[in-house]
Amino acid sequence: MVDRNEGGVPAPPWRKSRRSAQPKRQLSQDLIIEAGLRILDAEGLDGLNMRRVAQELDTGPASLYAHVAGKEELLELIYDRVLGEIRLPERDPGRWKEQLRAYAMEAHRVLGAHADVARAALATIPSGENSLRAGEFVFGLLIEAGMSPREASLTMDRLSLYIVGDAYEGSLHYARMRAAGLSDKREYFESFVNQISSYYRSLPSERFPHVSKYVDDLVADDGEERFRYGLDLMLDGIEARMA
Repeated sequence: MVDRNEGGVPAPPWRKSRRSAQPKRQLSQDLIIEAGLRILDAEGLDGLNMRRVAQELDTGPASLYAHVAGKEELLELIYDRVLGEIRLPERDPGRWKEQLRAYAMEAHRVLGAHADVARAALATIPSGENSLRAGEFVFGLLIEAGMSPREASLTMDRLSLYIVGDAYEGSLHYARMRAAGLSDKREYFESFVNQISSYYRSLPSERFPHVSKYVDDLVADDGEERFRYGLDLMLDGIEARMA
């Protein structure tokens, strides 16, 4: 296609015409959060900083600060965005235990899909729209099921810490995977478990009789099964405290 000027005359072949650049999307907090989440998923928490986000959006770091105060606030916003992926049903206090289990498994799934976000979640005070939405669901469900508000508050806090703590442990494994240049989760965990098993079997049985003898039982269950087991322990304990 021949480039033409405004009068419709072809441009001389020795003139290098400049093609009009594609217009950039107007920078916004939502765009910054989306870019930050993409980086977090692909490169981990250590790869996320304001300069890297600016690079992803083809802009300068200074332009981000009109929308986000800094990395700390960005992490809070990213975490709240991830919590928006949690599907919540209508509260049914008559089925509180079933609903609480479903909520915990759903939160576990969502945080696991964005492994490193759990590292940003610890010590975060729920203040975003989606954080408050999840908190209102759990807190309200426990109160409506018969638990006192104070106990419901403590229960919600401990349950949240269990979910996030489990996801945080998973994020540390993913960081080791990236550092080792591995991408196959199954291969990584099989290698990890084999190393643990070999080490435990090598322990002196006179000093560690149970650990060295029951190695297969110690490493039998994967992360998903362990999470479910711990969740059931918590739910049974919560049930024992219900009015």
